[in-house]
Amino acid sequence: MKDIPILRRFLIFPLLPALAVLSFAACGRSPEPVSRRGFYFDTVISISLYDSKYRSQSEDLLDHCFALAQQYEDLLSRTKENSDVWKLNHAGGGPVTLHEDTLFLLRAALSYAELTDGKVDPTIGSVNKLWDFTDPEAVLPDETALAQALTHVNYRSVTIDGSTAALNDPEAELDLGFIAKGYIADRMKEYLVSQGVGSALINLGGNVLAIGCRPDGTPFKVGIQKPFADRGVTACVLPISGLSVVSSGSYERYFIKNGVIYHHILDTKTGYPVRNNLNEVTIISNSSMEGDALSTACFLLGEEKGMELIESLPDTEAIFLTADGKILRSGGAETLAQ
Repeated sequence: MKDIPILRRFLIFPLLPALAVLSFAACGRSPEPVSRRGFYFDTVISISLYDSKYRSQSEDLLDHCFALAQQYEDLLSRTKENSDVWKLNHAGGGPVTLHEDTLFLLRAALSYAELTDGKVDPTIGSVNKLWDFTDPEAVLPDETALAQALTHVNYRSVTIDGSTAALNDPEAELDLGFIAKGYIADRMKEYLVSQGVGSALINLGGNVLAIGCRPDGTPFKVGIQKPFADRGVTACVLPISGLSVVSSGSYERYFIKNGVIYHHILDTKTGYPVRNNLNEVTIISNSSMEGDALSTACFLLGEEKGMELIESLPDTEAIFLTADGKILRSGGAETLAQ
């Protein structure tokens, strides 16, 4: 058995890490993959191609995948000047013509906001920017500024008309961080499969998407980091083939102020980190975009309502790690986690 290095998962646009660490263990005596790493979306990403028959094409395949990474960063970053999201946030409420990928993703983000009654909300940007989880001084946002920012969080202020979108509230700010990276992973997988690749791993900073299984027929294994434990200590291991694994949690991007933990998953009603009995949510699904959105949504919904949502969705499973040390699994995940 060979261990693959652990990578940290980051949400993107802006730099907001999802608080789960994933590791891989590869079984069997399959040939080493052709891999490449890069820095996009404020994190390290990696793509590994396992199909030996594509080794001669591997560099071209990887070139295209990393070109996609750059393309989507240029489109979807909240902080990158002249991205689609940046233009929308700086249009003063006016309409902006958007790329078809941005429009698709925006519609998907709004659908999850509707599904969760605003627990996730793509207009959270005005609140997100008031928090800095990298500040060693651990400064809390100004209460007046936070209260003012909250008045601009309302996904219903987003309108889409054909190829244009607008924020009807000029002070609202779009942030697609809870869903964008999953969408990008799906697009990379779509490309590689279209080129005939049957065995690969896409890891966008811990947002993991598998193409097929390992060449020897064994599944890839994804280890879920145990909350607040040393790096590499896993709570459970998931064998996956052709699936996405995405996690969100409270234990990696946080600071402590006056004995209170403040983490990055913000309640859209209060502007403060959500308080519930969850430390981490992992979603196993066919779509990485779906997993990205649902991992955050379920964390915000909480243990009961989050699991209820998962059980209502087809081909979607979840593992919740609670603050009191329990591991809760959806029905289909009972036999998946080891």
